[in-house]
Parts: sequence; C-alpha cells; structure tokens
Amino acid sequence: MRAIGIILAGGNNRRMGELSRNRAVCAMPVAGSYRSIDFTLSNMSNSHIQRVAVLTQYNASSLNEHLSSSKWWDFGRKQGGLYTFTPVVTAQNSNWYRGTADAIFQNLNFLKNSHEPYVVLASGDGVYKLDFNKMLAYHIEKKADITVACREMEEGANLERFGTIRMNEESRIEEFEEKPLRAKSNVISCGIYILRRRQLIEMVEKCAEEDRYDFVRDILIRYKDVRRIFGYQLRDYWRNIASVEDYYGTNMDFLKPEVRNYFFKQYPDIYSRVDDLAPAKYNVGARVRNSLISSGCIVNGLAENSVIFKKSYIGNNCCVKNSIILNDVYIGDNTCIENCIVESHSTIRADSHYVGEGGHIRIVLERNERYTM
Repeated sequence: MRAIGIILAGGNNRRMGELSRNRAVCAMPVAGSYRSIDFTLSNMSNSHIQRVAVLTQYNASSLNEHLSSSKWWDFGRKQGGLYTFTPVVTAQNSNWYRGTADAIFQNLNFLKNSHEPYVVLASGDGVYKLDFNKMLAYHIEKKADITVACREMEEGANLERFGTIRMNEESRIEEFEEKPLRAKSNVISCGIYILRRRQLIEMVEKCAEEDRYDFVRDILIRYKDVRRIFGYQLRDYWRNIASVEDYYGTNMDFLKPEVRNYFFKQYPDIYSRVDDLAPAKYNVGARVRNSLISSGCIVNGLAENSVIFKKSYIGNNCCVKNSIILNDVYIGDNTCIENCIVESHSTIRADSHYVGEGGHIRIVLERNERYTM
C-alpha cells in the first residue's frame, strides 16, 4: 500500500477511572487475548502498510512492552518496521505532547524521511476491521484532501464525547463539531484519517508556527471550508473504548456469536503478542456458560456471561456473572462477583461479595497477599 501509518496512542482518558491509572487506554485488554491497539495494528498489517509509527506518552511502559517486537503484526521487514515514539527532550523542545497535532510535529522526521505519498492516521483505542486500501481508493476517487472514516450511530446514543459531522449528497463534510453539547447529526468521526504526506507536513508545521496543537480542532474544523474533506462510511462493527461503560460493553459484545465469528473466524485476522501459556484448565465442579476463558486460567466455580483474561484463578464455589476479570487475578473460594470489572493482579479474599447495582459497573481492585488465602 502506498501509505505509512501513524497511530495516536499517547492520550490520557479520565473517563476510564481506575482502569487507566497504571496503563494507557490503548493497552486495555480486550476479548480475552488482545489489547485495544491490536485491532488498528492488524488492520494496517492486513492492508499491507509496511511502516507504522505509534506515538505513546501517558503510562506507556506496558504499551511499549507489548510493542517491543514487530513480528506479531508482520512489520519486521527490510523495507518497513514498527516504530514507537515517546516525547524526547531536545535543545529545541522540552514539552510533552500538547495535543495530537503537536505529537505529530515532534516526530515530523518520521514523515519527512518516508517516501510513501499517503498517511493513514488513526487512534489506537478502536475495535474494528477496516481495509485501508478501499478507503484510500475512495480518497483518490473523490480527489479529497482529507478523508475521515465516519459512522452513523443508533438513535439515542450518547454523542457528547464524539466529533459529529454533517455531509452533503457527495459525502463532502460541511460541518464538524467536536464533542457538542447538543449534536445536530448522529454521524460521528471514528478518528481515522487519510491524507497526503506532504500536505500533513505542511499543515502540522503551520499549526506549530501558530501555537496550535490539536489535529481535529486546528486542522479538520479549521480547514473544512478550504480543503476538500470527505466522509467514508463504516458499516461493520466499530466501537471506541473511551469510558468504563464502553469498555465493559465492548467486551460483552464478544460474547455474542456474530461478533465472535466476525473477529475470530472471518478473514482477515486480528493479531496480538502471544504468551507461552498452558490452555485453560477446568477442574471438577467448574461450570462455564457463554464466557471467554483465556489461556493460563484455572476454573473451579461458575463463570457465566463473563470474559476471563489470562492467568486468572477462580476458586471453589465461586460465582462470576456478567463480569470482566482482567489478567492474573486470584479469586478466593465462595466469592460472588457480578456486574464488575476486576483489575489485573487483584487478589480477592475468600467469601467476598462484589455486585454492581442499578446498571452501574463496579471496578474491583484488591491487593491482598495471595499466600495468606
């Protein structure tokens, strides 16, 4: 593909609460064995994008570790590669990324040293499949300056945290509002863009000269009447992990057969870093109903409508319902967990009781010593 990829993975999201205290949102576990950034990386790999840069910043240690080898997404080639960029103090600059446009500006040499004519720019917190070749063909056909992937949301969906757009009959964007209090359209931007590499360099340099730092506000919205900006409609599954409710809902979606079939069985595949773990073990008394159980887990009790991530232990007579158990969690005997998200490395004492009530998803974080269980 005649494009390089840039994944914006440096932002902090306070709507994730405790879940993003020690990890980047793009490193959030999804569907038992994946991280949220795996979906964007896999889409770029499947679209034959050879050079990809990931711009990280907030709580980047676990994300950088996950990205330490490019072989899992097949970027390790002589003519390409996977590059991870974090803010660097130089004689000219000592700032952290002040926005998405500033993050690109601080790594502008990656763009200038590349030779591909186009750039695919995407956030790393989306769960979706997309062939960027089709989006690029649409971009060229429309003779667009910028193409924005967009999606029509269901009636009643909360649009306050999205950028909403309004297009004309030709799909040219006429109006773009970022996080409106009262949305005029139910079509949102998915945070995926295609534009020419030289044009992006020019726009980002102009933003820097004027002390502007945000790609959406200072480029898309500012240039919407000057540049030809078009929308590209996504019609298949797409969700963005931006709040506790979104994260819970995304994982629960993978308990639906049609979603599992779409991501796990239909080509192209989604790739991730593979850990060398034993298969899940189900002891006498274990009961599993409509759940995803990852490798390295040991199940002794009941798991129903739940997603259990790697190396978790569910004790005897436990009841885990409608919950997400993240990596390396120990759940003591006779424990009940319902409508909860249990944080990684938690140790839940025996005979504990955690229930999220009134439609509220409860986040459970316990750091007890395991040898006392």
